[in-house]
Amino acid sequence: MNNIMRNVIRGIIMGITDLIPGISGGTIAMVLGIYHELLASINGVFSKDWRKHLLFLAPLLLGIGIALVSFSRLIEWLIINHSQPLFFFFNGLILGIIPFLLRTANYKKTFQVSHYTLLIIAAILVASTSLIHEGGMQEIWTNLSLSEYIFLFFSGWLASSAMILPGISGSLIFLLLGVYPTVINAISTLNLTVILVTGLGIVFGIIITSKLVQFLLLQFSTLTYSVMIGLVFGSLIVTFPGLPATVPYTILCIALFLTGSILAIMLGRFEHKNKLPKITKKGSMV
Repeated sequence: MNNIMRNVIRGIIMGITDLIPGISGGTIAMVLGIYHELLASINGVFSKDWRKHLLFLAPLLLGIGIALVSFSRLIEWLIINHSQPLFFFFNGLILGIIPFLLRTANYKKTFQVSHYTLLIIAAILVASTSLIHEGGMQEIWTNLSLSEYIFLFFSGWLASSAMILPGISGSLIFLLLGVYPTVINAISTLNLTVILVTGLGIVFGIIITSKLVQFLLLQFSTLTYSVMIGLVFGSLIVTFPGLPATVPYTILCIALFLTGSILAIMLGRFEHKNKLPKITKKGSMV
């Protein structure tokens, strides 16, 4: 499979996860082994090597677009009718990537008390969003005013910042801000005005946040990884759908959880080998 088709498929996977509250596109980018390359390409679009970076990003964006258009109705249906198996599968994916992140951070040699403290704080902050998770569900906005369009723009900005960070879901930000039903409905019904306004906010947010995250990874690698790992741990609490009510449903959820975990581990071994920088004992990336 050539790199273009592989990136289209990666984009489809990222697009599907971006539709689901609690699942971070940044986490899935880590699972797929393209997180650092994604940050570099976003920041490199405005450099002299923009063609190379655009060649990497274009198939990803195509895949994300395909997923958003093709799967928005399916994801809505699954969340309403079969949310538990769906979230157990993604919980497995998230849990499966944590050992890789710990190895990449070289935590046994680089982590100190301060890093574990940051990890715990980040996990608690993300996990605490589950307390207000349901509060974000509101009605679909129709006949929007100018102020509501402006709110959608800044909602896209905030959500895209979350999309870049592993562990924080852009869809969850939409949910907490009360615009998730409106955005999902706009995608599924091709409401181009809402899509354009929200999309512009997402683009601006991604550009700004990617520069910040890349800077932090280069200058404060160990600290940044400790926070990222905490965010991922916390997202397990946010996405935990509760215990299944029946034995057959329990078996299905466990099977999908194990499938997700095994898939993440296999992807980690296949995609990440000799790709991501390692962190030295002093905290620098090599």
